[in-house]
Amino acid sequence: MYPETQCIIGSGTVIDPKVLIEELDQLEALNVSSSNLMISETAHVTMPYHRIIDQAAEQQRGDHKIGTTKRGIGPTYADKSERTGIRMVDLMNLDEFHDQLSRTIAQKNIILERLYDLPPLDVEAVFEEYKGYAERLRPHVIDSSLVLDKAIQQHLNILFEGAQGTLLDLDHGTYPYVTSSNPVAGGACIGAGIGPTMIDRVIGVAKAYTTRVGEGPFPTELHEEMGAMLGERGAEFGTTTGRQRRCGWFDAVIGRYAVRINGLDCLAITKLDVLDEMEEIKVCVAYEIDGTTCRDLPTSSKRFSRCQPVYRTLPGWQQSTESCRKLEDLPKQALDYLKFLAELMDVPIAIVSLGAGRDQTIIVEDPIHGPKRALLHANGTPAEVQTFPMPWRSRAIACPTAPWSLLGLS
Repeated sequence: MYPETQCIIGSGTVIDPKVLIEELDQLEALNVSSSNLMISETAHVTMPYHRIIDQAAEQQRGDHKIGTTKRGIGPTYADKSERTGIRMVDLMNLDEFHDQLSRTIAQKNIILERLYDLPPLDVEAVFEEYKGYAERLRPHVIDSSLVLDKAIQQHLNILFEGAQGTLLDLDHGTYPYVTSSNPVAGGACIGAGIGPTMIDRVIGVAKAYTTRVGEGPFPTELHEEMGAMLGERGAEFGTTTGRQRRCGWFDAVIGRYAVRINGLDCLAITKLDVLDEMEEIKVCVAYEIDGTTCRDLPTSSKRFSRCQPVYRTLPGWQQSTESCRKLEDLPKQALDYLKFLAELMDVPIAIVSLGAGRDQTIIVEDPIHGPKRALLHANGTPAEVQTFPMPWRSRAIACPTAPWSLLGLS
């Protein structure tokens, strides 16, 4: 964490205070201050029963497991939707927290004992544990939406960072092999507590190949030697659990879907260097399913699991790109590969990453201050936006015949 940057854990997250405090302790051991870390008071708290139920439920699914991290994330979000969850603001008020915890554990113990044949939890033991967490985290807990609004009014730079990926989105992913929240770009507004008109630009991040951790359909997955090589060169292990990620060729069908669902303005392509030794590189441009060609992602996971990739094969460059710092430093075949991906997904590539080092990055175009893609004609020139003559409005309103993405312009 940089001292000049405020870091906020938004209200759309769920927080395991034990794990968070362990991470803060690791930072302090490295002489890194956490004083600029803020936590939304409306973020929900992962409790011991969430972790226990998550693990027991996944084990009970047997061959139909969904690949949960078993960290209690899903059950925490379930309680949030059921309106029985405990938020950071509740944790800060110990008297109210004790009352709420007593009621909740009484219900959860019935589930633990009768459904999973597990021992019950002790209310007082859990309360004492979380009482300590509350005191440790209290200085960091704030009204994050208010802090963000003040930052917007001061014209400060704000970057919303989403975890996971489009196909893990609860509404738009490969359900049920998804997470329990909305990591797509639209989730930033709800998860942070700001309006959509405050978002100036949406940047997508994708690897030069495709990976997935956990269960779920994966048409371009590579097995045996090729998949293992990508995993080894790319150090593909899950951030949270350390599980080995499944690896495969770049899937442009998924890429186009992500561009559409997130409204991407540009892309950052990472780990291009992982492909340096490839003689040939394949890109999935469509699917074959039940005898027909499909260019769009199926909404049914069962149908998606039957998809066979339709590949275009491109020549590899078979030389190191790790020292390249300008676009013209890249081998022609690497440039051709990037251009092919950009054309397939109809979105410009603004950043190319060639390694783990911060300096191993090529900036193709300004990813922050570039134009909104929705406001451009197909030839890249700015489109005119018709506005109604209503001087009392501070923002432009697109005419009803314009695309929905133009509504509420800043």
